[in-house]
This record gives sequence, structure tokens and C-alpha cells, in this order.
Amino acid sequence: MNNVVKGIIALIISSLGFSLMSLFVKYSGDLPTVQKTFFRNFISMLIALTLVLYYRESLFGKRENQGWLLLRSALGLAGVLLNFFTIDRMVLSDADILNKLSPFFTIILCAIFLKEYIRRFQLISIVIALIGAIFIIKPSFSSDTMFALIGVLGAIFAAGAYTVLRVLGSREKFYTVVFYFSFFSTVALLPFFIYQFEPMTMNQFWMLILSGVFAAVGQFGLTIAYSFAPAKEISIFFYSTILFTALFSVIVFNEVPDTLSILGYIIIFAASYYMYMKNRPKKLKVTGKKNRAS
Repeated sequence: MNNVVKGIIALIISSLGFSLMSLFVKYSGDLPTVQKTFFRNFISMLIALTLVLYYRESLFGKRENQGWLLLRSALGLAGVLLNFFTIDRMVLSDADILNKLSPFFTIILCAIFLKEYIRRFQLISIVIALIGAIFIIKPSFSSDTMFALIGVLGAIFAAGAYTVLRVLGSREKFYTVVFYFSFFSTVALLPFFIYQFEPMTMNQFWMLILSGVFAAVGQFGLTIAYSFAPAKEISIFFYSTILFTALFSVIVFNEVPDTLSILGYIIIFAASYYMYMKNRPKKLKVTGKKNRAS
């Protein structure tokens, strides 16, 4: 099994992890968004802590990276809060696909703040993906439209976190970054968690525990996947999460996306596939003949 295949498998496992996280968040019922987010990050923090201690790495990273780590954590926390808020109020697959706009926003933010050049095919992909998002958002003055726009804002914050990760690069180990983010989120949410806390049934408690476990599976799977192969070669497989969440929407919640939403899914996936194909390394054609042994 070569590294590309390993990367694809890890990315599909990551997609399933994030889809299950969304499933358990929604299935936990009518609890405050802060309470759900706190559990998600607290469990991820414990898992990341285990890895950091096992590999004897720094818990909070290098001093020169503190500003970037704080910014990544703040943007990531905002993205998770808005994503969970949207999951609770929209069809699960709609909320998930809006969150998957983050790679397109990452390209824009990297161009603005990191001065990375946007290639023509990337710009075309961004425009197509935004058109697809319009089919899902279905602009109007209804509350559903507002929830969808909040989901898009969550994707923008997530893109901001990914942009900062580009700056951090290999300066910190991935489990240190995950621990830092999870610890920051847990501490930041603790006062609001205590103030807004609502009693939970045992079923709700375990749903939130599982959301944290599968969030960690998604985070680590994503990082491991890109350690095996470049994002441009395997990133399209991350969109398998759309299939998983669509199945969960129908089977578990009996939520069937409407025709416009399904059309939006197809358009966004097409934009992602187009960008993936343009990013793939082109195979060199052999023009000469092989030398024959004498």
C-alpha cells in the first residue's frame, strides 16, 4: 500500500469522524451550544494531552509561536461555535456542506494576508462554490437564511484558523497545536459553560462524550492523511463527509434535503473536484526511447 492510498484511507476515516461528531452533537438534543462545544473540546484536549505526554513534547509550544497559536485557537473556537449553532438549526447535511466552504475561503485569506497568488482555476472554483452555496442558503428574510449565513461565517472563521496553520507549518507538532487549541477553548468556554449549564440525561452526556472522541478522530485523521500525501493529491476525498452526513440526515433524523440544496451540494462538489484535478501533478510523458542494453 503506497502513501497516497494510506492518505486517502486516513482522510476518509477523518471525514467519517467529523460526520459522526456532527451527528452526536445534533442527537444530544436541545442543549446550549456552549455546553456542546465545551464537551467537544474538553474530550479532544484529554486525548491530545495523552499524545503530547507520550511523545514528551511541549504542551504549549515555543515562545515565539504564542501569538500564532492564540490566533489559531481563537479563530478555531469561533468556527466551531458557529458550526455547532448551525448544526442544531439546519438540516445536518446542509450545515455540513456550508462548513466545507472553508477551503475556498482559505485560498482567499492566504492571498490577502500571506500574499499567496490565486491562480485562475482557483478563482473559478471559488465562484462556482459560492454559487452552489446560494442554492443551499436560498436568500430570503427568513430565519433559515440567517442560520445558513451564520454557517458560512463559521466556515470563514475556520478558514482563518487554517490560514494561521499555514504560517505555523512545521514549527509545532500537530498534537501540541491540537492540545493548545482544545485547552484554550476549554478555559475560554468554562465561565459560559457554568453559567448556561443545563442538566443532562445520561444519553445526552454520552452523546457529547462521543462528539468529542470523534472530533479528535477527525482532527488527527486529517493531520495524518496530509503527512502521507500532499493535500492537492487527496483533498477531494475529504468531501466524502457530505455522503456520510447526508445518510445520517435521512436515516437518523428523517431530514431530506430539498432539491435546491442537493443541487448546491453537486455544484460545490464539482468546484472541489475541478480544483482537485487542476492541482494534481501532471504525469510526464516519455518521448524518447529507452536505451537497449548491448
